[in-house]
Parts: sequence; structure tokens; C-alpha cells
Amino acid sequence: MEKELKSAALLVRDLMKIGVATCSPDTPASEIAKLLVDKKLEAVVVLDPLDGHGLGIVSQDDLVKSFSLPGARIQLAEAIMQDEIPQVPADIPVTAAAQLMVDQGLRVLFLMHHSGGIEYPAAMLTYEHILRFLAAKDQEDLKDLGMKADRQSPVEAFLERRDAARERNKHKQ
Repeated sequence: MEKELKSAALLVRDLMKIGVATCSPDTPASEIAKLLVDKKLEAVVVLDPLDGHGLGIVSQDDLVKSFSLPGARIQLAEAIMQDEIPQVPADIPVTAAAQLMVDQGLRVLFLMHHSGGIEYPAAMLTYEHILRFLAAKDQEDLKDLGMKADRQSPVEAFLERRDAARERNKHKQ
């Protein structure tokens, strides 16, 4: 009963995961599949490499569907992506977001940030986040979700991405 009362007041911002995996339109399907598996993701957002604007998504479903097509191993994100990014605002009840997901057959919704005419992903809500809430014994089980979650500072995130890019470039040489 207590969890039912808490779920009525629970907003998307309380369960969303800040930070969204992205790729460029020329990312091979095999790399996207590896990213989804390694990070246990439902989908990645495809970003325009010039301005960072969100172009669409590539989901697990999109990858599996593309697998049956000729040349599936060399498919690029731009060829298999969905042109729309399923979105949800942060301040609606999670129950409403869950109903939206069920009605539209979606397993992930994205919260988009708008700045300077560019729209890019900031956070996401997935089936897994909702299931984790339903299974949680206490708030400690959800400490990595929501706006209050512990996460890297922007500088730490930048340094991590920079070091990873340097490592990738070192292997390409």
C-alpha cells in the first residue's frame, strides 16, 4: 500500500537516468549492438556530427529487424534509425509515462534538452527503471536514478571521454 501511494507522487525526474548513450549516423550496427549489450541499454540516440542535434534513435528492435536484411553486418545507424526520438517531460507522473510506453510500444523515453535551437538528449526512462522501482526495498536500491543521483561532475565526464578517445586513437595508429 505504501509503495502504491509513493508511485502516485513519483515523477519521471525521480527515476530517469541522466546521461544518454549516443552515436553518429555513420556508426556501424555492430558497434551499436556492442554498446547496447555492454551498457545494458534499450537504445542510443543518433546525433548530427556537426551540431549535436538529435536525429533519431537506434533501438534493440531496430537492430534485430535490420539483421534480416541483406548486408546487415555493414548497416549504418542512419540506415536503420527511427527518425523520431520518443520524448517525455521530466515533471509528469511515472505512471503516465509508463502508460505512454505501453500505448506506443516503447521500452525507452528520452528527456530532451533544448538550447540554441539544438535538441539533444539529457536523460532517459526505461522499463528497467520502472521495474527497479517496483522491486526496490528502499531508496538505496534506486540511488543511481533521478535528478538527485550521484554522478560524475562535467569535468570528470569530459576527462573520461577524452582519455577513452585517446586510447581508441592510439589503437588505430
